[in-house]
Amino acid sequence: MAKLVSKTYGDALFAIALEESRVDEFFESAKVVREVWDKNEEFRDVLNHPEIEKESKLKMLEEVFANNIPKEMVGLMILLVSKGRAKDISAVFEYFIGLIKEEKKIAKVDVTTAVALNDEQKKQLVTRLEETTKYESFEMNYQVDAALIGGMVIRIGDRVVDSSIKTKLYEMSRELRNIQV
Repeated sequence: MAKLVSKTYGDALFAIALEESRVDEFFESAKVVREVWDKNEEFRDVLNHPEIEKESKLKMLEEVFANNIPKEMVGLMILLVSKGRAKDISAVFEYFIGLIKEEKKIAKVDVTTAVALNDEQKKQLVTRLEETTKYESFEMNYQVDAALIGGMVIRIGDRVVDSSIKTKLYEMSRELRNIQV
């Protein structure tokens, strides 16, 4: 249900941003909302608390965000809180940010290698990604996992390219087990 909520409201906010040619402004504001939401547990708790009146919650939202982000985004949060969906605010803005990143051709890339990559290898990887994907810029996240033995695993969204030695060894052992003698 939360996915449906985030998709419905996120799509609507995205449509407004496109229609009004305010994608960049909404993008920056959405990042601010998500940051405030993620870093302030007490704020989230108050907005989600069942015993606090909705009017108080709405007033608090206005006070915190009205002068800092577009009125359409404040209105969306007010609507969500009014409908008892304050817990979905983060998911809505996360989905919305994902839509804008797709629009702007920005990819979040998780790269896991057996050993740390040096700057030249990272640069070559980004160049290769630019050549082989539709994306124009990348938010790179590098991790080291010695269990891979060698090679790397690259994740972009729901796509995974796994060229690790660990996976190749696993596939070879599976094939050997399936051989009929």
